[in-house]
Amino acid sequence: MFVFDWRVGASCLVAAVISVGAMFAMMGGKNAKLMMEYQTAQDVMSKAGTEYVRGIPVVKVFQQTVYSFKAFKAAIEDYSNKAEKYTGGVCCVPQSVNLTATEGVFIFLVPAVLLIAPSAFSGGDFAGFITNFAFYAVFSAIVSTALARIMFAASGLMLAKTALARIDTVMNAPTLEITDNPQSPKNNGVEFKDVTFTYDGADVPALEHVSFKVLPGQTVALVGPSGGGKTTAASLIPRFWDVSSGEVFVGDVNVKDINPHVLMDKVAFVFQNTRLFKTSILENVRAARPDASREEVLSALHAAQCDDIIEKLPNGIDTLIGSEGTYLSGGEQQRVSLARAILKNAPIIVLDEATAFADPENEALIQKALKTLTEGRTVIMIAHRLSTVVGADNIIVLDNGHIVEEGRHNVLASGKGLYARMWNEYNQAVRWKIVSVKEGS
Repeated sequence: MFVFDWRVGASCLVAAVISVGAMFAMMGGKNAKLMMEYQTAQDVMSKAGTEYVRGIPVVKVFQQTVYSFKAFKAAIEDYSNKAEKYTGGVCCVPQSVNLTATEGVFIFLVPAVLLIAPSAFSGGDFAGFITNFAFYAVFSAIVSTALARIMFAASGLMLAKTALARIDTVMNAPTLEITDNPQSPKNNGVEFKDVTFTYDGADVPALEHVSFKVLPGQTVALVGPSGGGKTTAASLIPRFWDVSSGEVFVGDVNVKDINPHVLMDKVAFVFQNTRLFKTSILENVRAARPDASREEVLSALHAAQCDDIIEKLPNGIDTLIGSEGTYLSGGEQQRVSLARAILKNAPIIVLDEATAFADPENEALIQKALKTLTEGRTVIMIAHRLSTVVGADNIIVLDNGHIVEEGRHNVLASGKGLYARMWNEYNQAVRWKIVSVKEGS
């Protein structure tokens, strides 16, 4: 801008100065916080929209269209309010000034030209003056494009900063404390000693003074009403969380004194909400043990009763899940997750409602796979279907974070406690059927 005539170049620079000032007024200082709130509202609205679309089948079934739209509508309104506050209240005047200055750079040349023209004409440098003016007239149009790119780059940097802040919240999350002198578990038993655990922000403990023991090779069931603390107790074994007080032992060693990698190798989980990666069946199962051979994966799939799944897939175990219309039902996904657990070959198995969402056919196959998975291993199973825990070596009944009963099925079912009531209610539910009007009369 300053090579040919610094005075005209400086006049072009005026637009850039005004533009930068306007951008700072929109994105700097206290307005940076408003912009972040606006972007956060946009993100919330996007997530609410995704959840609403995913839930449309349920909405249609229960005819809850208007009511189910409330959360999405609230997110839209919040975004609208934030957008209006930021764009209308904060950006309106600065952006108008910015666009006026950048799109009308040529107007700043006029005063400079009027001041320079007399000396140029009197000095006989008319041709040079015209050439310089033509250059700056063309260059002024480029200035607006360059400034627009700077503005978009600044906006992009703010979006990147927000994204990095979210990543930082994950990366800066507290890590598990690892002992300097790790010990190896001596066996495959599990023991809770006076365990109390409270979730962050909760006023009431999820577990309080819970103690029980699972001997190596035993099958112990955790049952009780929803919210009683069953899943929480199981999650403390592999240190998904650490206890607030008390101790959890695996192999007669406090889990805090075991290397986390060693501890995770000792425990295999089968959750009720199965998650498969968007990759092949082979890699989904191999996630449990990345160094496993193809033959070992096939053997695990066979043990998990997945032969019929593999046969119907176009590329067998190399079929990419979620591509070209290739999807698995809930029960089929559960069987693939069981293959993962079988391949891991961990000595301690935690089953969290493993058959909860399976249809009768898949449930029968899952039960066969579970028999293979649990054979000779220490098993802690969480179940609402009490028929699946009848043969357990010990049944622990949890209610509101406390152990209220403990024993074998026959003893508990013949008593007058919570388990007996649950068993009676379960049997009534199993016997329930729809009766026609004629049959009922």
